[in-house]
Amino acid sequence: MEPQKILLYYGFTPIQDTAAVRLWQLTLCESLGLKGRILVSPHGINGTVGGDMESLKTYVARTKKYPGFKKIDFKWSEATGNEFPRLAVRVKEELVAFGDPSVIKVSEDGVIGGGKHLKPYDVQKLVEERGDEVVFFDGRNAFEAKIGKFKNAVIPDVTTSRDFVEEIKSGKYDHLKDKPVVTYCTGGIRCEIISAVMVDNGFKEVYQIEGGIVKYGKKYGDKGLWEGSLYTFDGRMAIDFSPKAKVIGECESCNAPTKQFYNCTRKACHELVLLCEDCSKIDVSKSCIHDSNRAYDPEMVG
Repeated sequence: MEPQKILLYYGFTPIQDTAAVRLWQLTLCESLGLKGRILVSPHGINGTVGGDMESLKTYVARTKKYPGFKKIDFKWSEATGNEFPRLAVRVKEELVAFGDPSVIKVSEDGVIGGGKHLKPYDVQKLVEERGDEVVFFDGRNAFEAKIGKFKNAVIPDVTTSRDFVEEIKSGKYDHLKDKPVVTYCTGGIRCEIISAVMVDNGFKEVYQIEGGIVKYGKKYGDKGLWEGSLYTFDGRMAIDFSPKAKVIGECESCNAPTKQFYNCTRKACHELVLLCEDCSKIDVSKSCIHDSNRAYDPEMVG
């Protein structure tokens, strides 16, 4: 059996005929036996797909032939082949559902007016030079930060991507407007938009980690500024960057250390519950006490 891998990627570029790009991507993935989720919008493309390594290499080569996709950074991770039940390729107004497609403008070079991209090394260097002045700003759902985050990061109390625009405009973070702010998210896509919203709202020094947490974790493992596990929107639920990953999550039933989310077993419930192994065996549905911070947002994938 060929090695199984997962690709996480996005590319911001104007797309005029989204239906044609969707059909092309659907046909390409089906011909290669790939599964996963791909979103196409007038702003570009965002995908997480899994399959045989050789098939994924072919997928990357063919996808990069589209003029606006040549510069896409495809991030690779390990897989078992069971992460995705099916293939879904959809057209949406936004790559990430912020609720207002006009909140960003894109060109063939990407998002216009977003935060400056920093490679993982440059993130380390910035902190070494500026110390506690640097603020890490989590661009993900609040529940994702329960199992992993950058040390001393600001964790906005948001349920979905849509909440971020109003959260930033609310004035809660105005005291950070003169500080160096490093936004971060899983693969980088959410921070492309969040950083642009910050810049548009008067934040003077805004950065984003190039390649997101995934790239940073691959570079520094658990020896850098990241602590804990990374939540993923697929069958893995969470990944570690080394065997020494710190467990920072707590079971919502007994407070024991854990990094594992479980799907609520009640049909009407769409929540994720953070439980230890012992408590998960009792009955996940009994642990689904309403908490908006852990609501599952399937479109927040990067």
